[in-house]
Amino acid sequence: MSFFRREVIDFALDQETLKLAQEQRDWIARDPANPRPYYHLALFYRMQYNQDFALGLLLEAVRLDPHFADAHIALTEIYAVRADYPAAWRHARAASQNGKEEGTALLLRHQIPDPAA
Repeated sequence: MSFFRREVIDFALDQETLKLAQEQRDWIARDPANPRPYYHLALFYRMQYNQDFALGLLLEAVRLDPHFADAHIALTEIYAVRADYPAAWRHARAASQNGKEEGTALLLRHQIPDPAA
């Protein structure tokens, strides 16, 4: 990796990510019942390969809004990678019930059987 990429570009991206993540934390502090900042902050943690923090934030997002399909899809992805297929399918079905089929499509594409079927 070049010096320019490592020292300039990656540093700038990391700083911007930290700034945006802090904006989400501030939003949570102002409006803790809103699921959106939890979801957005989880995306930042996923980009940084911190799936455990992302998982907790996403679970909070769907606790606050059980109809939040995008958060259910993200949970489907995390649980599928962890090979927790019953949980992955549970969230895929919740997303489908709320109008988003991406989670179900992901599991079917990878031939992960639905334990409820």
